[in-house]
Amino acid sequence: MTELSTTLRTGAKTGLSVESMLSAALMAEMISPSRELWLVSPWITDVRVIDNRHGSFDALFGDVPPSNWRLSDALLRVAGAGSHVYVVTRPDAHNEAFLRRIEGPGLATLHVRRDADVHEKTLCGQDWLLTGSMNYTVRGMAKNDESVTYKVGGPDAGQARLDLARRWRSGS
Repeated sequence: MTELSTTLRTGAKTGLSVESMLSAALMAEMISPSRELWLVSPWITDVRVIDNRHGSFDALFGDVPPSNWRLSDALLRVAGAGSHVYVVTRPDAHNEAFLRRIEGPGLATLHVRRDADVHEKTLCGQDWLLTGSMNYTVRGMAKNDESVTYKVGGPDAGQARLDLARRWRSGS
C-alpha cells in the first residue's frame, strides 16, 4: 500500500479539515472495521464526527439515518461489527459522560482503560493513524490551535498499535 501523510491544523478555514479526515476515517471503519481500533486522549467529549444533515451518508446508516453521528455512536458501531475498540483516557469527571455512553451497552469488544498519566492523543486503525496534539473535545477539534498528522499505509499504524497494546491492553 502506498503511504500518504498530511499534517492538519484544527480550526483551519481552508483545505482539508481535521473534522473531514476524522469523518472519513470513522466511516471507513464502519464499512470495513479494523481488527483493532485505538482511541487515546486525556480528555474526550462526545463530539459530532459525521454530519449527515443533508442525507449524504444515508446508505451507510440504514433505515433510520441520523442527522448527526457522535464519536460514541461511531465507536459502538465499529465495536458492534466485531472490531476490538480500545479507549484510553484519564479518570476525570469531564470524560465520564462519554465513557458511560460507550460502556453502557456492555460490548465485549469495547475496552476502556482509565490512566491518570495519559497525555498521548492518537486514533489508530489497521492501516491508518491520526496523531498529534489534539484532544477529542470541542475545544481540541475546533477552537484550540492544534496540529495532527494523518497517515495511511506504511509501517506507522502497525507500530503504533503494537506500542499502544504493550502499554494498555493488559487490564482493560
